[in-house]
Amino acid sequence: MAEQSPAPSPDIPPAPPARPGRLARNLREAGPTVAAGLAFIAIWEITVHALGVSKFVLPPPTMIAASMIRDFPYLMQALAYTAGITVAAFLAAVVSGILGGLLLTQHKDVERMLWPYAIALQVTPMVAIAPLVIIWVGLDRVWLGLMILAWLVAFFPMLANTVQGLKSADRGLQDVMSLYQASRWQRFRHLQLPAALPYILTGARISSSLAVIGGVVAEFVAGSGASTGLAWVIVESGTMLDVPRMFAALFILSIFGLAIWWLTSLVQARLLSRWHESELGGER
Repeated sequence: MAEQSPAPSPDIPPAPPARPGRLARNLREAGPTVAAGLAFIAIWEITVHALGVSKFVLPPPTMIAASMIRDFPYLMQALAYTAGITVAAFLAAVVSGILGGLLLTQHKDVERMLWPYAIALQVTPMVAIAPLVIIWVGLDRVWLGLMILAWLVAFFPMLANTVQGLKSADRGLQDVMSLYQASRWQRFRHLQLPAALPYILTGARISSSLAVIGGVVAEFVAGSGASTGLAWVIVESGTMLDVPRMFAALFILSIFGLAIWWLTSLVQARLLSRWHESELGGER
């Protein structure tokens, strides 16, 4: 009996190429940014020395780095003060913005009554009400006044994005919920909250940056010696013509703002990466 030849195996498609790890991908994406920053610093250093620019006008990066190393404990202490005010104001803005958005969207009468006042609070210049807030809280609690002022700046974007998100639930799905007689909690839990989450996280990213700006501006408005944050370091350094330390404080402040932005972006990516289009896009 003749042996039967084995049946031909079906064609097996080649395995897709292995994707680089998250760390390698992040390093690759950060490469151009780091290269551009180093090139800018190098051009800055060379230009200042070539043109003989005074350190009181524009100090070179090496002098700024030396000032940062020399005054590092003082700068870190100031950063801790500013960071505490900013983070507290940001968290308060997130909580109050979400709760306020829920209140405004669940009751039409409340929205009609309170929404104009929320807008009026946003368009009122902070520098106009800052002296009043500082007086009300007292000079012995300046930190509370700074936190309130930073919260005022960061609150409205959080509120507006929450309201917009809660109103963006698909109309067809709302009709389905009505058809099945879903409760208000079921509508919120399974429809409104998922639809609003991208808006809420975007509002948090905006509010995080505004909280930094609000905290720093509030420190400026608080006046001489009333606070000990990075804004006061900048004012003090300018008065003493210590321009390198002024730039060092500005650099640390920028890094702090970028860190808060990056953390909120990371939270957004974690919460939306599995289902929302904004985080599912392919590589460009």
